[in-house]
Amino acid sequence: MRWRPDESGLPLDQGAVITVGTFDGVHRGHQDVLGTLVRQAQTRGLPSVVVTFDPHPLEVVNPAAAPPLLTLTNEKLAIFAQTGVSYVAVLPFTPLLAALEAEHFVDEVLLGRFAMRELLVGHDHGFGRGRLGDIEVLRQLGQSRDFGVTVLPPVHTPDGHAISSTAIRRAVAGGDLARAAIGLGRPYSLSGTVVQGDQRGRTIGYPTLNLAPLSERKLLPPDGVYAVRVQLPEGEFGGMLNLGPRPTVGDHQRRVETHVFDAGADWYGAHVRLDFIARLRGTRPFPGLDALRAQLAEDERQARAALATAQPTASLS
Repeated sequence: MRWRPDESGLPLDQGAVITVGTFDGVHRGHQDVLGTLVRQAQTRGLPSVVVTFDPHPLEVVNPAAAPPLLTLTNEKLAIFAQTGVSYVAVLPFTPLLAALEAEHFVDEVLLGRFAMRELLVGHDHGFGRGRLGDIEVLRQLGQSRDFGVTVLPPVHTPDGHAISSTAIRRAVAGGDLARAAIGLGRPYSLSGTVVQGDQRGRTIGYPTLNLAPLSERKLLPPDGVYAVRVQLPEGEFGGMLNLGPRPTVGDHQRRVETHVFDAGADWYGAHVRLDFIARLRGTRPFPGLDALRAQLAEDERQARAALATAQPTASLS
């Protein structure tokens, strides 16, 4: 996959098979669209192109209703890279773009800029000003402008619920990591750059990997202690993560701190990903460092047990 920002220099002389959307979470429904996109593009001998947006469209058209994000743009690109798509184009979502009628968006962007020959969308797709460009409008435009339209049905969870970014956000916000993972097809995760902390954890035998402050747009589960898989430059390791303040030592700032099992190195400046596997407990103060140390030992025992029974992280490839 090659990432391209908003530009017209893609090698699309013969046209392209395209999908377009926000793709927050790149969940199993999105993955179904992307997998079909790649297969149909290969069948036609054309490149596959994902057209997505930054920021989230609601941040422009209705900021008060804009949801927290399951995946920031860099996280989406990392997931797209596993799907086999040829190109990803990230369009800056501006008031000008938001004002385009559906017909103009198809003509000026999808046809004019990306030489679209076929469009794949999910069943609930809407585009153009006010999302008035629904599936029927797309089909009419496809007939008049000679491009194909493929509409894919929803993907359901084992209990029959349609998978959606909205449902996954509810699960993450409520701490239901198992349900979130079912919808995503992988554990919920966050990524960031390792920075130096106050090294307080070393003094009690639990050094931590500390992440730089995350974007306020990133959705986080409730504060607490979690079993996590830690994706480091050296590979994958188990760990336990404290999300939130540290009331025992009087630190009320919300932090992301991870004790990595069976590994130790200077990871400052490294980019890492943390996969949430299980929630162990909530955040609470302890009467002193000895009590905190004893609780951390129990947290480690529980985290190792949770990691030992967790399913391996699924690959999108």
